[in-house]
Amino acid sequence: MSAKKNTQAPESYIQGILKGEIPVLSRAITLVESTNEKHRELAQKILEGVLHKTGNSFRLGITGVPGVGKSTFIESFGKEVVKRKHKLAVLAVDPSSNKSKGSILGDKTRMEQLSVMKDVYIRPSPSGGTLGGVARATYETILLCEAAGFDYIVVETVGVGQSEVAVSRITDFFLLLMLAGAGDELQGIKRGIMEMADSVVITKADGSNLEKAKAARTEFARAIHFLQPPDSGFTPRVEICSSLENKGISEIYDLLDSYKTFAFANNYFTKKRKDQQFELLLNTMDEQLKSAFYSDKEIKKKLDQISKNGSKDILPFSAGIEMVKKFLQK
Repeated sequence: MSAKKNTQAPESYIQGILKGEIPVLSRAITLVESTNEKHRELAQKILEGVLHKTGNSFRLGITGVPGVGKSTFIESFGKEVVKRKHKLAVLAVDPSSNKSKGSILGDKTRMEQLSVMKDVYIRPSPSGGTLGGVARATYETILLCEAAGFDYIVVETVGVGQSEVAVSRITDFFLLLMLAGAGDELQGIKRGIMEMADSVVITKADGSNLEKAKAARTEFARAIHFLQPPDSGFTPRVEICSSLENKGISEIYDLLDSYKTFAFANNYFTKKRKDQQFELLLNTMDEQLKSAFYSDKEIKKKLDQISKNGSKDILPFSAGIEMVKKFLQK
């Protein structure tokens, strides 16, 4: 991508995105992901110019253990979404990979049929190495996709345990995919992830694994029953599906649709979106303050001295408070 293409006037980006021009959308997302100050300023102008056309999608977060078949599920589910007359954007988040960042070639290879369908856009959403990066880059990418006319956004986390919190805080519904027949179904699953999940889907429910999937559904349904009820008031469900045989996929779409209807009726959908925006605001200010503090020359020098020399006379809490006070007095 040439520098010229990436630094054109914001109006041309805005017009192209609102017209649904994919090359323009892709270049705008690259600006959003950039850490270059000029790119960020341009990205901000573009976002401000398209903001009035955002917010009209259903944002679905999907996570699951390695090997659960997230990509296969998303391809099968995505085809159902398109069949229901939606425009679909799939964003893959991988905070662990600073080099590949999810690799758009890898994503498209894993979703061969979906990637060539009309009204489908697949894009990795890099994190910048931090959970804050996941939230910012992915959230702003969602806004750009919405402005381009995509009304169903799927955000896929790569693996379990790194970016689930960030993704759950920028999506409307968080779906946990699980395997059956892999030992104790609940073994190794963090309670926090279960509590974040709005529903659970047992994948690969086909062939000899079908009965195991049904047994796992019962076990997970029992586990969810003992968790704290979600703020939405919606009762989480456990479903089974076979992406290869395309069984249970339409039922999962209907489940999500029923949630959307339920959450709109009791105003939770709108409240959650507002709460998410405010939380993103607070998190951004936290990150900016931390960055300014740790970038300060005097603070860096002091921390380096303490790290190298150490001292029995230092009280960590008191020393930390004193350093922050001095920094704020500047």
